[in-house]
Formats: sequence, C-alpha cells, structure tokens
Amino acid sequence: MYMVIILPLLILICQVRELKYLVPFSMLANIFLVISFAITLYYMFNGSFTMEGKNLMAPISRIPLFLSTVVFAMEGIGLVMPVENNMKKPHHFLGCPGVLNTAMATVVVLYGVIGFFGYLKYGEATEGSITYNLPVDEILAQVVKCLVALAIFFTYSLQFYVAYSITWGITGKHISTKFHNLTQIVLRTLLVSMTVGVAALVPDLEPIIGLVGSICLSMLGIFIPAVVDTVISWEGELGTLKWKLWKNIALMLFALFALISGSYESILGLMK
Repeated sequence: MYMVIILPLLILICQVRELKYLVPFSMLANIFLVISFAITLYYMFNGSFTMEGKNLMAPISRIPLFLSTVVFAMEGIGLVMPVENNMKKPHHFLGCPGVLNTAMATVVVLYGVIGFFGYLKYGEATEGSITYNLPVDEILAQVVKCLVALAIFFTYSLQFYVAYSITWGITGKHISTKFHNLTQIVLRTLLVSMTVGVAALVPDLEPIIGLVGSICLSMLGIFIPAVVDTVISWEGELGTLKWKLWKNIALMLFALFALISGSYESILGLMK
C-alpha cells in the first residue's frame, strides 16, 4: 500500500534529466542520514555492551553473503564517472584527499561503526537493516525510519540516472526525434514502476542485497574495472614485476568468488 502511494512521487522526481538539479536532493538526503546515524548510535550506546551470547566469528558458510553485502555497499560506484564529468573542476574528484577518497573513507567508517556496535548491542538478533532493531513504540526511533526512508527517496533518482542513461542510449537512437520527450517520460515511468514492483515482491532485504551485490556490483565494481585497467596498462605500463597485472588478477578472482558463492547463498535465502 505504501509503495503504491510513493510510486507517483518517485516517478515525478525521476523525470529530472540534469544531474546538477539532483544535487540539492542528494545534499538533503545526506543531512537526513547523518541525523539518522546519530540517533541510531544513541540507541546503541544507551545501556551496556556485553559479549555474552555473541559469536566473535561467523560460520564460514556466512562469508559469501557477507562479501556480497560488503560489495553492495559500493552501489554508488556507478555514479563516479557521471559526477566527475559534471563537476566544474573534475581534477578535484580524484587525488588526495579528493572527493572520491574523502567520500569513500567516510562511508567505510560509518559502515564499520554501525556494523560493529550494532552487533555488539543486538547480537544475533541484529536485523538486515539496523533500523528494524530500534524500538517501535518510541517517537525518536520512528523519526529515524522516516529520515532513512526520505534519504532513500531523494537519492533514488541519482541511482536511477545511470541506469536510465544506459537504457536510453540503447533505445533512444531507434526513436524519432519528435517523440523523444514523450518516450523519455514513458520509459522513466516504466523503469521506476518495475523497480517498485520488485521491491514489493521481495520484502526481505538481506538476501536481495546480497544477490544484487554478488551479481551486479562484483562485476561492475570489481571485475570489469580490473579487466579495463589491465588492457589499458598492457603495453609497458604494468609496473615493476607487473604488479598491476597480479593485482588485477587477484581482484578478478575475488569478484568471481563473490559472484558465485554470494549468488548461491542469496538465492538459498530467497527460497526459504
């Protein structure tokens, strides 16, 4: 029911076609997430921690799902090139500290803090999304869920931007120019409706997160970039003892392991 209500709003925000006009939405979403993290940490540190009944190491069988979930955290990697290409000063995107390194370091720290202290607080009862562990009868906890939902809503169009650009690049050249505007509206509406439909069919987040991470992001975020880097550096630019080649081979093997094992575990989880 809630998804049906929010669908028209998602369709509306995804009609924005210029990346620069989505920046305010992204900034607002980041503010909401920072507030949500702060409130979540408040609940985590409200009380004492204990290691009783908590496993220091997970079973080996859970490692594939862990890896694919970690890879899923790289979901923003698809926006790297579009963001860099639309910056006034693209050279500020890379380098040290650079926009990319600063953003990724912040994300890693936040994931680590929430994950570590979340498990320390809730143990094996930790849900796929830490917001599910917050009290359902307290206003502050409900505020967190609302803020996270709004953050996802406002950043949805950013993630949608890349997927749509690829889709339109394939289909747009087969459409008459005078129908481009109407076709884009219809295509955007259909794609958004499809994603909402998938979300409605799969209410359990953890397996689907692992499946997306293992299938899509292990290839797009690790395997393919390693292959491209190898091809570009092949003619005498592999470094001393061809360290770039060995590094890329290791990345490709890791991506294949995450793809196969993560997909298997995630599909089993969806079938339960």
